[in-house]
Amino acid sequence: MEVPREATIQHIKLLLWKQASTYPLFAFLGEMESHMFECVNQSAVHEALEDETRRLCDVRPFLPVLKLVPRNCGRAERLNSKIGTLIGKGLHELDALQDQEVKDFRVKMFRISEEKMQRVQMMTWMEWLQSCFSPQLENGVIDGLQEKLFDGALKVIMHFDQSQVRMVSAESLMVSPTITPRELTEQAVRKWITTHGPEEDESSCGEFLLRVSNKLEFLYGEHPLIHYKHLGDDASNHLRAASRQQCAKPPCQMHTCVWDAQTQFKIVLVKGSKVNAEETAKVQVRAGLFHGTELLCKPSVSTESSGRSEHVWNHTLDFDIAVCDLPRMARLCFAIYAVMDKVKKQKSTKNGSCHHYPIAWVNTMVFDYRGHLKTGDNILHCWSSFPDELEEMLNPIGTVRTNPYTENATALHIYFPEYSSCPVVFPPFDKVRTVTHPCGEREPCKKFHIELKEIMERDPLSQLCENEKDLIWTLRYDCRENFPQSLPKLLLSVKWSKHEDMAQLQALLQIWPKLSPRDALELLDFNYPDQYVREYAVRCLKDMSDDELSQYLLQLVQVLRYEPYYDCALTRFLLERAQTNRKIGHFLFWHLRSEIHMPAVSVQFSLILEAYCRGSIPHIEVLKKQVEALSKLKAVNELIKLGTIKNARKTKEAMLTKEAMLTCLRQTGFTETLSDLHSPLNPSVVLSGINVEKCRYMDSKMKPLWIVYNNKLLGGDTLGIIFKNGDDLRQDMLTLQILRLMDLLWKEANLDLRIVPYGCLATGDRSGLIEVVSAAETIANIQLTSSNVAAAAAFNKDALLNWLKEKNSGDALDRAIEEFTLSCAGYCVATYVLGIGDRHSDNIMVRSTGQLFHIDFGHILGNFKSKFGIKRERVPFILTHDFIHVIQQGKTGNTEKFGNFRQYCEDAYLILRRNGNLFITLFALMLTAGLPELTSVKDIQYLKDSLALGKTDEEALKQFRQKFDEALRESWTTKVNWMAHNVAHNRS
Repeated sequence: MEVPREATIQHIKLLLWKQASTYPLFAFLGEMESHMFECVNQSAVHEALEDETRRLCDVRPFLPVLKLVPRNCGRAERLNSKIGTLIGKGLHELDALQDQEVKDFRVKMFRISEEKMQRVQMMTWMEWLQSCFSPQLENGVIDGLQEKLFDGALKVIMHFDQSQVRMVSAESLMVSPTITPRELTEQAVRKWITTHGPEEDESSCGEFLLRVSNKLEFLYGEHPLIHYKHLGDDASNHLRAASRQQCAKPPCQMHTCVWDAQTQFKIVLVKGSKVNAEETAKVQVRAGLFHGTELLCKPSVSTESSGRSEHVWNHTLDFDIAVCDLPRMARLCFAIYAVMDKVKKQKSTKNGSCHHYPIAWVNTMVFDYRGHLKTGDNILHCWSSFPDELEEMLNPIGTVRTNPYTENATALHIYFPEYSSCPVVFPPFDKVRTVTHPCGEREPCKKFHIELKEIMERDPLSQLCENEKDLIWTLRYDCRENFPQSLPKLLLSVKWSKHEDMAQLQALLQIWPKLSPRDALELLDFNYPDQYVREYAVRCLKDMSDDELSQYLLQLVQVLRYEPYYDCALTRFLLERAQTNRKIGHFLFWHLRSEIHMPAVSVQFSLILEAYCRGSIPHIEVLKKQVEALSKLKAVNELIKLGTIKNARKTKEAMLTKEAMLTCLRQTGFTETLSDLHSPLNPSVVLSGINVEKCRYMDSKMKPLWIVYNNKLLGGDTLGIIFKNGDDLRQDMLTLQILRLMDLLWKEANLDLRIVPYGCLATGDRSGLIEVVSAAETIANIQLTSSNVAAAAAFNKDALLNWLKEKNSGDALDRAIEEFTLSCAGYCVATYVLGIGDRHSDNIMVRSTGQLFHIDFGHILGNFKSKFGIKRERVPFILTHDFIHVIQQGKTGNTEKFGNFRQYCEDAYLILRRNGNLFITLFALMLTAGLPELTSVKDIQYLKDSLALGKTDEEALKQFRQKFDEALRESWTTKVNWMAHNVAHNRS
């Protein structure tokens, strides 16, 4: 069998199995994963090809022969071992869970993964390429391409590389920008044959693909070249002609429909154990029934109990709601608290002469994952940490998973009574429809149309009063006809404690127009827990392109926390898209794995990771190597932390520590693990080997590693990554994601503000990676190049412009100043809207090309730093006179340039305002992520104020202009702060 030298071992095996499937004895071959290849390598030694992501040209067998041999252990054992390594826990831990929901989910995912891998084996080469390397396309002409045209033609430099000496040359072509990749390949091969002789014929064109020179991104298909996004990323249009190889059903039983159960809902509170309360305290339990954040009926409170840690109630808690009216996603929320006289405790609530203070909380669903009403004994292990905002000490937004650390957790023993001799089951959708009484289409009610329109145009944070809810529900068909995007407000108007209304809503959903994916995101918020609503939202999300899904993946992973059951529409959607797109799968893996240490999501995220890995076997080795590499970097970081001494920056000890770091990186075990690595920050970038001499550690508290790599696909260029261990990067990751979205929204409105949303990825518990932006310097360092005195450096307004003049001359300087002007406008608006604080001269940088950008986002949403109770930052955003000096090209009276800059700011602000609801939604979806400055809806209120939502554009623009003038007027305070920062950091 002939195979290209660039093919991976995995793909060769897939081709072999496909070819073998046509032979009569194929059934006796066995499973593909139970076999591996062996070869004789260049050292004349038998080598087992365990890593199937390696290419044949990298293996370089001595003879063109691969031998297929059985693996030493079974397929299942090997695969389970690899998945365990990737997840960070052995699968035996999941096997040991006595939870039928876990078992059913794993069986279902296993079956789906097996079916998927069988489909992969039967794929053609092009189908496989499409699933792993789908091209990045744009509808319009890609940014920056027009500047590369010469008399309407595009200059392309083609590098021929078939890993053979005779094909390593380059050809320069002038082509039409509307040429397709296939036509370009044919033209390039013809020119190469003309130049180098007839050793190859034109029929070999089909053996080549076009790859962007600096990335693992391929150009193929019948689209014009101008629509391929990554072509614009390569300044010189270098393309490379690479060869192509680059569970059984349960028995039937009788059910009782929950709608036939007219009895009042109740539970029995049996006892509590390991209750951490003072001996003199009386302990009570409060229980509430919730649908999302809506309380379905008045909470029920137990009697008081005395004792040390054991409390027995045997008390029935009654709820003023019939069983038939329980919504499918009803959750029962408990709070255990102490009642004490004349005692002041933090987070306590007054009640007459008593004080109540929380001890523990726990939530559980009323129906199980099959839709059965729960019955019998349940022991709930509670959580002790309470959020800041408590509704009568109940925490409905908290997880429905119980605390896995059962040894020390407070345990609450409750009993669900039986209401029937058969299981009480929530009806399937077909039964729901039979109960509804559709009113038919109604004429829009003109009398209330204006009032309805005003309500529907409010932002997501606006509260609805009961009269408004009644109006919306009465005019629900008018809403469907005229305000389909208002579905979230309709859902908040449903009386979820009446099953007739709930049935009406679910029937209405079936005829509701499809929302845009951006609008549908709001329906995944905690306020909308209904299963059919969330399934509707996911159906809308399926219209997302892969690029758009990548943009919102961070929120979609967090939203999984709101899902009470492991098997849900959102989980299946994410797995499906992740297993058909390499980039989405890569980031889904890391977003899940970075939080797998959190007890509330540990099992859920482990199950999803296991399912992803089983359906993405070709990518397992790539991810496994990344996990191992990060483990090595963590070891180096720990070594440095042990070796550094406070204030030893210039001492012998610090030099010895750096030498120890470099010695460690030179060790074979480290170099092999850290080399030939797909970057976790961007899986299309291959990090070939560490440039050890350029590596260092940074002089901040957690000693981040500054690692310099050679990029295998970049030739001689290097790139840097920063490894942080001990810092939570998730807030930075969120801020950069929002900056990336702002950039996208501005570009959609034909405003390119040259934003630099560099890569940032949390990879574990308080650890992660940050991309080093090339050819960039901090404002502090730029200023210090012009002055040796730290105090004076901050006040030198010429330093920044002079630095740009050193880096650019002539027309390049004009372009650099324009880049600075645009990017400065973008970051002024973005930092104001997001309330980004702690803006000193070490976290604002400038590239040599002129682009200004901000780094380090530890303070957002108006959480500005203060000292002695005084806010250190008194400006709405950073706009210093040295920035204005650059924008005005060093000319004091250049009002035209300054006017352009101000207009950029105002245009950018108005564009963001038009998308205010989207920003609020994205932050709301992150509320349970545990970010220090995003814990309640009050934090998101900052966005509503900064975007002036609820005001007209004219009113909002007036507010922004006042802030702009304030930033300019008070910029001297920024310079004073920068001076203090320089002095405090011992700059001289």
